[in-house]
Amino acid sequence: QVLRAELGSDWRRHFAEFDPRPAAAASIGQVHRAKLAGSGQTVAVKVQYPGADVALANDLKQIQRLAAAVAPLTGGLDVVAMTREIAERVFEEVDYVLEGASQQQMADAVVGHPRFIVPRVHLATRRVLVSDWVDGVKLTTLIDRPEAERNAAGLDYVTFLFAGPSLAGLLHADPHPGNYLVTPDHKLAILDFGLVSRLPNGLPEPMGRLIRHAVAGDADAVLAGLVDEGFIQGELDPAAVLDYLNPFVEPAMVENFRFNREWTRAQFVRVHTSMGPQGVAMQLNIPPDYSLIYRVWMSGIAVLSQLDVSANFAAVLRAYLPGFAD
Repeated sequence: QVLRAELGSDWRRHFAEFDPRPAAAASIGQVHRAKLAGSGQTVAVKVQYPGADVALANDLKQIQRLAAAVAPLTGGLDVVAMTREIAERVFEEVDYVLEGASQQQMADAVVGHPRFIVPRVHLATRRVLVSDWVDGVKLTTLIDRPEAERNAAGLDYVTFLFAGPSLAGLLHADPHPGNYLVTPDHKLAILDFGLVSRLPNGLPEPMGRLIRHAVAGDADAVLAGLVDEGFIQGELDPAAVLDYLNPFVEPAMVENFRFNREWTRAQFVRVHTSMGPQGVAMQLNIPPDYSLIYRVWMSGIAVLSQLDVSANFAAVLRAYLPGFAD
């Protein structure tokens, strides 16, 4: 019904073959494998579930109402502004025309890239998206692979997260490992551009500068920079703030850092101890412009730790995070 509504009653004319069984499914749509009429090109046809847009809109409205209700309990965090920003970006996921434009923008940016593949878009309507089919295995299937293979894929993964804004002005804001495939020739294929942050000037320079100060142990400069960027309102101990930022800073302090579950658990304990009324965590704010960047950073670290990856994270920051290198 969705294909008929979006492409017309003769929608099958677009395809020489169409597999009615979904090859993959997610929360708002599913993907079918097909072949284009004429060229015979194998493609992925993403079809949105009927009513998904209405359901998502209602859910997001409820979340924003809840955000207003819990705001007095969230310390320095402006949860209303952050939730509004995230809701606006998430609702864009149900517009496949917008997603197709973002995906093609990134595909154009990585044409011929030695490490990254983004499927080209052939057709996009609000609820149907047709793009190149890419063969590969999901990133998480590498957990039991040899260390060298995990390290190479993990480095490609984190490199893409930081390189996207400089390559195409887009931050891929859904770092779920299911959106990343390792191809038979060991490249990283990136799927699903429904949730992106548009950063035409690249990642924000103050972010790199703050992390550089933190690596140097300059707690006063870090605190001053966080105040300037709207992360902190009020007074905090500079040393306590620097300690709280350890998950962001420690991987950047050495030329090869090992991400694993033990380290992640230790960081969780560190953050949890800062959750009291006077703790650093309860006095920090995430400005709306940084909300998706924060999500990508933390999720990316979690995926690298799940894969038990050793990588030169600092080199990635030097190459793609403005302000981090001197």
